[in-house]
Amino acid sequence: MKTKPSRGKGYTAGNSCITEVVIKNNPTKLLLDPGASCSCVGKSFLKTCLPNFEDQLLPIDGIKFNSASNPMKELGIFETTVIFPQINGNLRITVEFFVMENCSSTHFIMGNDYLIMYGIDVHNNKDRYFTIGNKQHQKFAFLPFKIQITVKMIASVNLELARFQSQQLREAKISLHLTNKKENEISALLYDHREAFAPDKEPLGAIIGHEVYVILNVERLYLPLLRRPAYPASPK
Repeated sequence: MKTKPSRGKGYTAGNSCITEVVIKNNPTKLLLDPGASCSCVGKSFLKTCLPNFEDQLLPIDGIKFNSASNPMKELGIFETTVIFPQINGNLRITVEFFVMENCSSTHFIMGNDYLIMYGIDVHNNKDRYFTIGNKQHQKFAFLPFKIQITVKMIASVNLELARFQSQQLREAKISLHLTNKKENEISALLYDHREAFAPDKEPLGAIIGHEVYVILNVERLYLPLLRRPAYPASPK
C-alpha cells in the first residue's frame, strides 16, 4: 500500500492505465478501460497512425453508442493485431476497435469486451502491472516503460500466425511453465503444419491421410449366457 496523501490531495495517488503496444508495426499507446463496454479509437488519432485505415474498415450492423450521454458517430470496425512487447517474447491478440468520428482520445481504448475475453486483470499493488490470461507470472507494465521497444521486438509480425493463435489455438492448453518465446515457437511450428489439422469449418477426418473410420453394427456384443445378471433375482 502507498502512503496516504494529505487531506485534499487524494487525487495524487491515482495513475493511468495506459501501456505501450505495437499495432501495424508502429509503437502506440493503449488504454485499458474497464468502464468502456467496447473497444474503440478516434478517427483523427487512427489517421495519424494509419492514413489509409478507411480501406480496412468492416461495416457496422445498426449499433449505436453513447459516451457520457453524448451520441457517438461510428464509422466502422477496425480489426488488427495488438502486440504487447516483452523482452523474452511478444504476446499477440486480435482486437476489433470501433472507429468513432467524434472521439478525441489520443490513444487506442481497450474496453471491457476484450478485457473479459482475454482475461486481462489490472493489479494495483506497489508496483502496478497487469496480466493476460493464465500467464499470471508474466507481468506487463504501464507507462512509463522500464524497457524500450526496439525494432527487433516488432519485426517480422505474421498476421496470419496471430490469427491462427487467436482462433485455432484459442482453446489449446499450454503449459504455464513455458516462456512467451517457447510458446511462440510452438505456435509457429503448429502454424507451419496447419494443413494436418481439421479447421473449425471442416469435419473431423477431412484431411487426407488423417481419415477417421467408424464401424457401426447392430450385432449383440455378448453371448446369451454372458448377458445374464451376475446374481439371481431376489425371491419374492
